[in-house]
Amino acid sequence: MKTDSVLEKILTSGQLAVTSEVGPPRGTDPEAVKKKGELLRGVVDVVNVTDNQTAMVRMSSMAACAHLKQLGLHPMLQMVTRDRNRLAMQADILGAYSHGIDNMLCLSGDHPKFGDHPMAANVHDLDSVQFLRMVKDMRDEGKFQGGDEITDPPKMFIGAAANPFADPFELRVARLAKKSAAGADFVQTQCIYNIPKFKEWMKGVCARGLHKEIYVLAGITPMKSVGMARYMKNKVPGMDVPADIIKRMAGVEKKKAAAEGITMAVEMIQELKEVEGVAGFHIMAIEWERKVPEIVERAGLLPRPSV
Repeated sequence: MKTDSVLEKILTSGQLAVTSEVGPPRGTDPEAVKKKGELLRGVVDVVNVTDNQTAMVRMSSMAACAHLKQLGLHPMLQMVTRDRNRLAMQADILGAYSHGIDNMLCLSGDHPKFGDHPMAANVHDLDSVQFLRMVKDMRDEGKFQGGDEITDPPKMFIGAAANPFADPFELRVARLAKKSAAGADFVQTQCIYNIPKFKEWMKGVCARGLHKEIYVLAGITPMKSVGMARYMKNKVPGMDVPADIIKRMAGVEKKKAAAEGITMAVEMIQELKEVEGVAGFHIMAIEWERKVPEIVERAGLLPRPSV
């Protein structure tokens, strides 16, 4: 064991892990994040808290994580390199761990042009791979990036994101290997709709033995409507939504589309359970957290293990 993380304990035990995520509020009310967290209690192992997702200003991930921690939940700090230099990042990691937050996801972040402050400067003092290495060195070597020793190092369970569908596809496995070598203990993938392509990626992952080095949590996002399916296919970079998904969503009555999206997500989880190297699932029900319990239960992922 590298950490005391509940997520690490579940993954090392060989059981399928389940994570989900919440977006903090665009204001100061802690109840907004607490209500979302309560919907996930007993249903998932760890709750990701996004960091100014889509480059929109929100309550900080660390503050929202602290509110969830006070509820007895297990939050995961997300941090992007877009908004901070290495001093601020290391300071926030120390601060988060001081609140008992021992899971984190290291990301680059969406470009400010997509958000509400398009004029904001990108920082990107480090890229995502350098970021992973910095957090690993803080944990395992007990050193800041500048070389000084850390008093009581932060024992973070370190995660990264992976997009099996981005171009060029043939470099996707090598990209995962690079993140694993830099220090990632696990990855949460982009939303999966093209299952054959994901299976092809996983074959490459297993062929290199990476599934024994890094835990892969498959990303699941339930569709609410055919409009959502078309938007994700045409407007979201790096998303791969096959035509048959859109056809299926278009083939049901509008009032039944959300239920069909839930059923589709459950079917995907059940199929992906059988894929070698899949260690769990990351369910991203965007502003639809109330549906996560139904998805997890119908997919046969309850009760969650006690560790």
